[in-house]
Amino acid sequence: MSLFNEVELGPPVEVFALTKAFNEDTYDKKVNLGVGAYRTAEGKPWVLPVVRIAEKALANDESLNKEYLPILGLEAFSSAATTMLLGQDAEVVRENKAFGIQSLSGTGALRVGAEFLARVLGKKIFYYSEPTWENHKLLFKNAGFEEGRSYRYWDNATRGFDFAGMMEDLRNAPKDSVIILHACAHNPTGTDPTPEQWTEIAEVIKERQLFPFFDCAYQGFASGNLVKDAAVVRKFAAEGFEFFCAQSFAKNFGLYNERVGNLTVVVNNADLVPAVKSQLTLVVRGMYSNPPSHGAKIVAYVLNNPDLYNQWQDHITTMSSRIIDMRNQLRNALEELRTPGDWSHLTKHIGMFSYTGLNEKQSEHMVKKHHVYMLRSGRISMCGLNSNNVHYVAKAIYETVTSLPSKI
Repeated sequence: MSLFNEVELGPPVEVFALTKAFNEDTYDKKVNLGVGAYRTAEGKPWVLPVVRIAEKALANDESLNKEYLPILGLEAFSSAATTMLLGQDAEVVRENKAFGIQSLSGTGALRVGAEFLARVLGKKIFYYSEPTWENHKLLFKNAGFEEGRSYRYWDNATRGFDFAGMMEDLRNAPKDSVIILHACAHNPTGTDPTPEQWTEIAEVIKERQLFPFFDCAYQGFASGNLVKDAAVVRKFAAEGFEFFCAQSFAKNFGLYNERVGNLTVVVNNADLVPAVKSQLTLVVRGMYSNPPSHGAKIVAYVLNNPDLYNQWQDHITTMSSRIIDMRNQLRNALEELRTPGDWSHLTKHIGMFSYTGLNEKQSEHMVKKHHVYMLRSGRISMCGLNSNNVHYVAKAIYETVTSLPSKI
């Protein structure tokens, strides 16, 4: 008799199970459109050249050691990350109303921020878009929130943003609810509100006294423009909102396994910063004590070196441009095949992911028959496409929607 006899087998994490199945597949034309990681035109991972430069410089710096970082992380990193997000001339930056703490990528920033909101501020209800990144719900529930509710976001009929549905749901949200917002390149749909819609969303959040928690995983990676991709976060800061923003450097620096993130905190009174930092220190201390240094030092080295900073911006332009090109190529290939349905949404969406409009049965058919690995929701990662496989994928989609027709 074991103490663990009653432990039930947990469900697999879909995207990692999909990658495992892809790796074990021996079919020569297999395509992985599930994993959220950049790939080159040759289908290979890319270590950014500025990352190589920074690593060599750090390795040759005899003054560096492997001592513990402070609990809230490397100040040179978190300060640069916060400024990158909000802008050097932002009033909240100038008046010391904003600060950052290093975290274990964007996931860690979300988890630390959520626990602070639940345990220190007593927040009980959080809202997430329907659909959203699947880990949002688990993170906030594990952090101590009592209830998660969804707000409408995706309109499958138009394969676009359900603005009216989101607005109605936010207007009905109880005061003090926490609202998870995707800063840009919404995961998984790839569709974002317009600037005008963001203005109305901000008005409702202010009117209902809701707390915005931004998830910013793709700054620069989405459009190639750091300012454009952070526009909504900067808007909320300029309009006097207090908020959290979880930043990830996995995508825009290609540092997926280094777990480099930052939790940016914006308050309306600089005098409040020491108390907030002290409580965040206790949250981190009781969770992982202090963060790792290697990835943070790489990012800090680049962000604080003007020449490397400029080179890095060229790199994110390269990545975002390739993704935009693959959106165009996939749409063109589908239209040349006269694939049933309207595929214009593929080029209207932005960032790494896009909802194809394929339903669960069709998505599973893509995997089983064509060895095109994608999530059951119909989400695909554009990074998995290249000139060598895009026509194969388009033909697979054509065969799927004609043999398994539905309202696409």
